[in-house]
Amino acid sequence: MKILGQSINWQDASLVQQALTHRSVGKTNNERLEFLGDSVLSLVVSNYLYRKFQNLTEGELSRLRSQIVKGKTLAEVARFYELGPMIKLGAGEIKSGGVNKSSVLADAVEAVFGAVLLDQGYAIADQFIAEVMQPWLEKIDPSIIKKDAKSELQEILQQQGYNTPNYKLLESFEVKNETRFKVVCQVEELELQIESTGGSIKKAEQSAANKMITALRSV
Repeated sequence: MKILGQSINWQDASLVQQALTHRSVGKTNNERLEFLGDSVLSLVVSNYLYRKFQNLTEGELSRLRSQIVKGKTLAEVARFYELGPMIKLGAGEIKSGGVNKSSVLADAVEAVFGAVLLDQGYAIADQFIAEVMQPWLEKIDPSIIKKDAKSELQEILQQQGYNTPNYKLLESFEVKNETRFKVVCQVEELELQIESTGGSIKKAEQSAANKMITALRSV
C-alpha cells in the first residue's frame, strides 16, 4: 500500500485504517495514533536537525523544529501527497468540509506516522518519516530563525540585570465584529509601560513586547 508517497507492507492493515479514521466516525479513531505520531515525528526531526546544524544552540534548534512540527506544515504534507480523500469522516464532518480542514489533515498525517511506528518499528518509521518530510526538511533555512518578541525582551532585560516584564490585560472590545485585546507590558524597575492591541491576548502581548524592545534600544 502506498501512503504519503511511500510504499508500506503492513503487517496489521487495521492500523493504517484506524490512522485514517477521524473521531467523527466513532470510538475507533486516530486520536491515540496521532498522539504517538506527534512524538515520533518530533524525535525524527530533532535528530535530523541535531546532525545537520551542529553549530546551532538548543533554543535555535527548537525554533527550527517548531517550523516543521506544526499543523500548518503537516496540512501541507497531507495536501501534497493527496491524503485527504483517504480519510474517513462522519456525516456531520463531511458536510462541514472536514476533508479540507487543515486540522483534520494534519492529525491524519501524525496518526499515519504513529501507525507506521507500531507496525514497523522505530528504524522503519524513522526512514519513512524522513522520506515523507524531505521536501520540507530541505527548505529549512537557519538564517531566518528569530526569537519571538517576548522571549527576546526577557533575554535583554535579564542580560541587564532586570526582572522579567509583566503583562496585564486591560480590556477587550469589538471592532467590525472582531474581538480585539489591549494589554500593557510593564518593566517596573525602569518605570516603563507600553500598551498594544491584537486579535488575541498572545498577539497583543507580542506586539507590546516588540514595542518595548524598540523603546529600550532608543534609550
